[in-house]
Parts: sequence; C-alpha cells; structure tokens
Amino acid sequence: MRFTLYSRSYCHLCEDMLAALQTLAPPGQAFAVDVIDVDADPALVERFDELVPVLYGRLDEPELCHYFLDEAAVRRYLERAPAPAA
Repeated sequence: MRFTLYSRSYCHLCEDMLAALQTLAPPGQAFAVDVIDVDADPALVERFDELVPVLYGRLDEPELCHYFLDEAAVRRYLERAPAPAA
C-alpha cells in the first residue's frame, strides 16, 4: 500500500504522522510512503503551507487527513483499497 505525505523539514507533526501511519501496517510489513517536501516547490507551498503534514492515499482522491493522523479515515481507505496482486 502506497501513501503520499506532504511534509517539510524539522516538522515534528510530520514525523509523528509518519510514525503513526506505520503502526497501522500489517505485522511484518511497512507502508510505502512517498514523503514530499512542500518547501521544494513554490506551488506546493501555496497549496499546503499551513496544512502540513497532509496525507493522501491516492492523489486523485481527497486527502485522508492533515495535522494529525486520522486513524479512522486511514482504516476506511485501507478497507476499500484493492488487495495487492499475488
């Protein structure tokens, strides 16, 4: 399962969200998380600046949460996500 986390350097909320997300992964596995530094792109700063961290499952769907991990939203996303190919 892949997620995208819009983040920035020295952001304790970002680190906390990433750590909390990984606790929801199945035992012995970890989620793939693309961590994107919003400060590296002016368009991302304009879009996400004060909302960071922002977590997406799929980028073509609404965000799952921002500031703090919404465990219920992530679990709902995981329940409806297609099972990985065997």
